Amino acid sequence: MIEKRALQAVILVACLLPLIVGGQGIVHGPAPFGHLTDVPRDLDSHFRYISGIFFATGLGFLSCVPAVETKGPRFRLLGGLIVVGGLARGVSLLAVGVPSTGHVLGLGMETIVVPLLMLWQAGFARRYLAGAPAPASPAPTSALGR
Repeated sequence: MIEKRALQAVILVACLLPLIVGGQGIVHGPAPFGHLTDVPRDLDSHFRYISGIFFATGLGFLSCVPAVETKGPRFRLLGGLIVVGGLARGVSLLAVGVPSTGHVLGLGMETIVVPLLMLWQAGFARRYLAGAPAPASPAPTSALGR
């Protein structure tokens, strides 16, 4: 039970990043990054769209906290989305250079922390479910279907 609570707590803390940053991106767009004074409409639209996806991913991870031991497929899907996003951020790093510190930390979260959380969740679920009693089998029926 201690490991379950620890995993749930770590997931809750990790959810804060996409919820806060994604929410800020939805509300404020790219302007707070300070690099653009006149943000093109298409860039603003795309940025807010991606921020919405980031925010929704945070909600998805949040939905994995209760009964985390049973949420493996959802957790892996969400984690895979984050890892692919991190790999895309890595392409940007190689193509145009090292971004600001916050984005480098995001890259670490996306390509190191999230995969480690995925491994932890999978291992915990395997151990937890192996120790759980097997579900009761339905009563046998005859060949005639009674």
